[in-house]
Amino acid sequence: MGNGFQFIDIILFAMIAAFLIFRLRNVRGRRDGHEGGFSDPMKPRGNKDAQNGDDDGDDNVVQLSDRSQDDDWPPMEEDATTASDDPLANGLTEIKRADPSFNPGEFMEGAAAAFEMILNAYAAGDTSLLKSLLSADVYGNFSQAIRDREQAGEVLEDTLVDIKSAEVVEAFMESRQATVTVKFVSEQVNATRDENGDVVDGNPNAIITVTDFWTFARDTGSRDPNWTLVATRSLD
Repeated sequence: MGNGFQFIDIILFAMIAAFLIFRLRNVRGRRDGHEGGFSDPMKPRGNKDAQNGDDDGDDNVVQLSDRSQDDDWPPMEEDATTASDDPLANGLTEIKRADPSFNPGEFMEGAAAAFEMILNAYAAGDTSLLKSLLSADVYGNFSQAIRDREQAGEVLEDTLVDIKSAEVVEAFMESRQATVTVKFVSEQVNATRDENGDVVDGNPNAIITVTDFWTFARDTGSRDPNWTLVATRSLD
């Protein structure tokens, strides 16, 4: 009698196990080749189609830092034997070969930050900061203008309202030195006051559009990653 109960228990346990396996298979389902795509947190995010698996095998697309959506960078040729018809593209490629860490998007972010810092330092007469950002020649011109202003008892009010656009217009290598010229179009408020506070130049109540061409350079053989402002000119 006891053995009969044991046999019934075995059958009952087997039925329960079969039922659980059946339920588990229904819950998990089977892979039939039509599953939806999954998100890989270690993979760079591309466009919507790429995230859904329709990337056509293009896994090497890397987004550059923020830049104008309507103004693409000239392509940089990876093959050293290939030359582009675009001098700017060739220049950027030469810089990239000399300094593999060079990234145009990151460079432009730094250039825009330097543009604002230098304008503010010049208006404030901060020669210490200017000396760390400018070449010797440019620093000499800036510091002389600051001394002349101070001797005249004048104060410069220069407010950068907005950088409307910034684009690289020239790039080249000369020996180990990389040189990049950026065209900045900005909105500023400029005014110079005398020792009595009267405006002697500019208009403190008017926003003007200023176009500047600033040239930055760095020694690609140096461990110092910073670029230096080596030339400036403006469109009057």
